[in-house]
Amino acid sequence: MKEKRFEEIEHTADLSIRVWGGNLAELFANAAYGLAHQLAVDPDSIPAAVERQVELEAYDLETLLVDWLDELLYLGEQDALVFTAFDVAEITDHRLRATVRGGPPVEHRSAVKATTFHELEIVQTDEGYETTIVFDV
Repeated sequence: MKEKRFEEIEHTADLSIRVWGGNLAELFANAAYGLAHQLAVDPDSIPAAVERQVELEAYDLETLLVDWLDELLYLGEQDALVFTAFDVAEITDHRLRATVRGGPPVEHRSAVKATTFHELEIVQTDEGYETTIVFDV
């Protein structure tokens, strides 16, 4: 597996990241970590003081990923939090159960409105899984 969890990709109007994971749980956690880096200037300095439980069901894996990231946006907006630690306890092609932790960011970086389905495809590779995610800003 690649050392990097995600990388930012040039996009004309929105924000885009490419994400890797050795398995689906790691891919989803790394995607959420990539989202945190779009939301806050220094997400690694945010204390993981607030905990939330997330349980989702979706039609397919790509929809589950979009729902997962949008749920983190929603939960974060409720209490002005950015989630930075992710424990994906269960994941299948249609279901996710996770514990997320985060806190208030010192400084916001971008205002992400939503996760898009634009060219979204989760691909299995020799090293695990990979996907590219576009966020609407």
